[in-house]
Amino acid sequence: MNPYISSMSNIMKAIVCTSYGPPETLQLKEVEKPMPKENEVLVKIMATAINDYDWSMVRGKPYLYRLMFGLLKPGQAIPGMELAGIVEAVGADVISFKSGDAVYGDISAYGFGSFAEYIVIHEKALVKKPESMGFEEAASIPHAALLARQGLCDIGNIRSKQKILINGAGGGVGTFGLQLAKLLECEVTGVDTGEKLEMMKALGFDQVIDYRKEDFTRRVTSAKNRVQYDLILDCKTSRSPFSYLPSLKPHGMYVTVGGKPLRLLQVLVFAKLISFFTKKKLSILALQPNQGLAYINELYAQGKIKCIIDGPYALAEAPRLIQYFGEGKHQGKVVLKIG
Repeated sequence: MNPYISSMSNIMKAIVCTSYGPPETLQLKEVEKPMPKENEVLVKIMATAINDYDWSMVRGKPYLYRLMFGLLKPGQAIPGMELAGIVEAVGADVISFKSGDAVYGDISAYGFGSFAEYIVIHEKALVKKPESMGFEEAASIPHAALLARQGLCDIGNIRSKQKILINGAGGGVGTFGLQLAKLLECEVTGVDTGEKLEMMKALGFDQVIDYRKEDFTRRVTSAKNRVQYDLILDCKTSRSPFSYLPSLKPHGMYVTVGGKPLRLLQVLVFAKLISFFTKKKLSILALQPNQGLAYINELYAQGKIKCIIDGPYALAEAPRLIQYFGEGKHQGKVVLKIG
């Protein structure tokens, strides 16, 4: 046994989910601190962030997600899929990190459990954190920034001075997406509601639409023509894929990064048919965790993007904040400070 590990306390605090239900049923408990296996690292978590996965995992809804999380109860009792922290110990076969390294990442490809003081996770789930980046900023970046990056650039093939619309633009994906699009001098419209709208205007969206007051798919110009976009990035897919077509320019591109499972399935089923008849493309992003973080790090170091953080809050506030997130009241990324 590693003597360094055995000398440490074997108890930690974590947010625990033992059954599906409203976020208020979550509990902050003392649980056994894990120990790393051969290819794992033990990380002291300094900050984490709330995501759609946490909202769905805790409630077990939509029910389709129970095929992934567990049919009757969550297979992983501790939520959380993003983290920034410090490596405290490493398994015998770990080659990427050593004790004391600052790391961060989207760990969803290897598991969950970042709503805790410590986690053990496969070394491939993490990358080294740049020195210029704070832990709270680092926790806010991996999932949202790469949904925006991969959706706009890798799938959407964004080009200079295009006309872009982001639906669900006041959260993490939308705020990063705006900044990436502005690097290419694009005109960007953001759709959301509530207090997010003022934040979006201040951040630099060219136009802001309150979806409670206006349907962006029915927007018309002064000449009564439908307003159209080169690229739509949808974070909240909630309608038929056919409803987006009038809002796309000829050869326009629609990319969804998340939403209701039934609507996502419709995009998957009808995308090729729609493309064949209209030359407009629809696509679902299958996120590749942590791929492209080096590019985001470079932009951050150059001051070309910034993190819009709601918080940081204490770990004990996670139940309230997951509900707050699920109601869409957050601005940017909801971050929990742990260390």
